[in-house]
Amino acid sequence: MTRFPDFDRALETRLVTYCAIDSQSDETSSSQPSTDIQLDMQNHLVAELQRIGALDVTLTEYGAVLATVPATVAGCPTIGFCAHVDTAPQFNATGVKPRVHKAWDGANITFPDNADLHLGTDMSDYLASKVGDDIITASGLTLLGADDKSGVAIIMTLAEHLLNTPDLKHGKIRLAFTPDEEIGRGVDERLPAEFGADFAFTLDGSRAGSIEFESFSADGAVVQITGVSAHPGFAKNKLVNALHIAGKIIGDLDVDGETPETTDGRDGFIHVYDMAGGSSEATLKFILRDFEMDGLEARRQRLRQVCDDAKNAFPGAKVSCEITKQYRNMRYWLEKDMTPVDLARDAYSAEGLDPRSVPIRGGTDGSRFTELGIPCPNLFTGMQEIHGPLEWISVQDMAMATRICLHLVEAAAR
Repeated sequence: MTRFPDFDRALETRLVTYCAIDSQSDETSSSQPSTDIQLDMQNHLVAELQRIGALDVTLTEYGAVLATVPATVAGCPTIGFCAHVDTAPQFNATGVKPRVHKAWDGANITFPDNADLHLGTDMSDYLASKVGDDIITASGLTLLGADDKSGVAIIMTLAEHLLNTPDLKHGKIRLAFTPDEEIGRGVDERLPAEFGADFAFTLDGSRAGSIEFESFSADGAVVQITGVSAHPGFAKNKLVNALHIAGKIIGDLDVDGETPETTDGRDGFIHVYDMAGGSSEATLKFILRDFEMDGLEARRQRLRQVCDDAKNAFPGAKVSCEITKQYRNMRYWLEKDMTPVDLARDAYSAEGLDPRSVPIRGGTDGSRFTELGIPCPNLFTGMQEIHGPLEWISVQDMAMATRICLHLVEAAAR
C-alpha cells in the first residue's frame, strides 16, 4: 500500500477548475504567447502558487510561469516538472463544461450537449479497465483539455504536498508551466536557463505506466501557390487555377504508408492540415514527422519534389515551399545519459507499475528541453482521446502519477 495521502479530490477539483478556463493557442498569431487567454490560466496559476507557498513565482515576458519548491536536503540535483497550459486548436475549446462520473459503473457515458456521442467499454480496452474510477469528460461540444491541464493539476498537487510536508527529503524542485506547446512554441530559447533544472520531466503522457524518451523529429512546411487569374468566361489558355495545383500536390502525397491515417508504430508521415485561398492564390500547411533524421530529410525532399512537379505541370504558376525546424527526437540526447529515465522506471516499480516505453508519435516540451540541454523524458497523466469531444481521464490515474513524482523526488535525494 502507498504511504502517500489520497490526492483524488484535490486533483479532481484542480482539473475541473483548469479545464473551464479557455486557453487555446493559435498558430496564426505571431504574439507570445499566441493568445491572451492563455494568460488567464497563467495568472490563475501564479495566484495559486503564491497561495500554497511556492517561491520565486514568476510570469515571464514570453508567457511561462516558473516557481520553486525549496530543498529540504542539500547536495541533490535540481529536478524540474513541466506541463503546458494551452489546449489544442484543432477542436472547439471555448465553454468547456467538465463532468465528473463518480465511481463509473461501466455503462455508456453520454454527453448532454451532443446526443450523438457516447463513450463506452466497446470503444477502448483502457477505458474498460477503469470501471470504478472517477472519469472526467467534457459535455460533448468541446474537448476537455486534460491535454495538458491534467499535467498542470498533477504538478500543482505535487508542489502543494511537498510544501506542506517539510520532513519529506528532496532537493530543489523547479516548476514550469508553458504556453503554446500545441503549436510547437512551448519552450522559448530563454526558458531552459531560467528553469535551471539538472533534468526534468514533462507530465504530458497517456496510459498509466508509460515513460517516453523517444519522440518524432518534426518540421513544419508552408506551400504558397500563385496561379494566373482570369475571368472564367474568357479563361481558355489563360487561367491557371491555384486550387487545382493544390489538389495535385495533396493528391500526389496521398499515398498509403505516407499519411497519418495509413501509418503507425515507427512510421513517419507528411500531413496536410490546412488549406486556404482561392483560384488565384492558395496556401497549404504541412507537418513532417519521422523518428530518424534521414527519414525526415527524405520527407523534406519528397515534399519539395512534389511541389516542383506541380509547378512544372502548370506553366505560369509559382509554387514555393518553406520548411522550418520544429523539434528533434529527444532520444538522440537521452540515450547518452538515461539517469532521469532510470529514476522514473524505479519510481514506477515502487508504485507497482510495470514501466513501458514506446516512441511518442508526436512531441512534447521535453523534446525541446532535451535538445537545449535539460534531459526531459515524458511521464503519463492518464489522458485519453485527446483533441476531440470524447476526451476523458481517470482521476485515479492522475493520483498515481502524482505518487510517481513523489517517489522520483525522494529517490533523487538518496
